[in-house]
Amino acid sequence: MKIGIIGSGHIGGTLTRRLRALDHDVTVTNSRGPQSLSDLAEETGATAGTLEDAVQDADLVVVAIPLFVVPALPPELFDGKVVIDANNYYPQRDGDIGELLDRSLSSSRWTAEHLKGARVVKAFNNIQAQHLMDHGRPAGSPDRIALPIAGDDAEAKQLVMRLVDTLGFDPVDAGTLDESWRQQPGTPVYGTDRDAPGVRQGLVEARP
Repeated sequence: MKIGIIGSGHIGGTLTRRLRALDHDVTVTNSRGPQSLSDLAEETGATAGTLEDAVQDADLVVVAIPLFVVPALPPELFDGKVVIDANNYYPQRDGDIGELLDRSLSSSRWTAEHLKGARVVKAFNNIQAQHLMDHGRPAGSPDRIALPIAGDDAEAKQLVMRLVDTLGFDPVDAGTLDESWRQQPGTPVYGTDRDAPGVRQGLVEARP
C-alpha cells in the first residue's frame, strides 16, 4: 500500500521502519520539515515529505503526533481517507481538554470530529514502540501479542486489522470509536502485551 505517516517520533518512526521492511510505499512527515527526516529516509527508503505529500495519494494514513496538534491538521486533506489514530491523550502534555478529562468523549472520537470525513480507526496506541519494533511474531505463535482495533467503518477496520496481522500481531476487534476508551491509558490492555484472549478480557474489564 501507499502509506502516509504523520509524526516521526517513537510510534511514527517505528511504523516507518516496520512498514518499509514489508515493502509498503511510505511517505513520512513531521512538523520540522522533510529535511529533518533525511536520516530516517536514508535508513528505511521511505520518502520524507510535506503533510500534503504524505496524505493526498495515500491508501492509508497514520496519525502519530501529540494530540493537541490534531486540530491544526486541515480536515479537507483527510476526506475519505482511512486514518489510523495512534494517539493518546496525556493531560500533562496536551493540556486540559474538557471532553477528554471528563471522558464524555473517547480521544479517537474527538480526533474524528476534527477530521470530518476521515474513516478513523484506533490502533497502535496501547503498545510500546520498542515492542512494536521487536515483538512481532508469525500467526499462531504462542507468544504473539494482540492489539485492539476500534472503529466505526467496517471496511476501514478490516484493512487495519489485516495490516496489524502482517506486522506480526493478532488484531482484536475492540468495537466502535466510542468504545475505544477501553484501550486508552490506564486501562487493562494499555501497555500490557496481552494475547488475544487477554485483550478481549481486558476490554471487558475496563472501567470509565
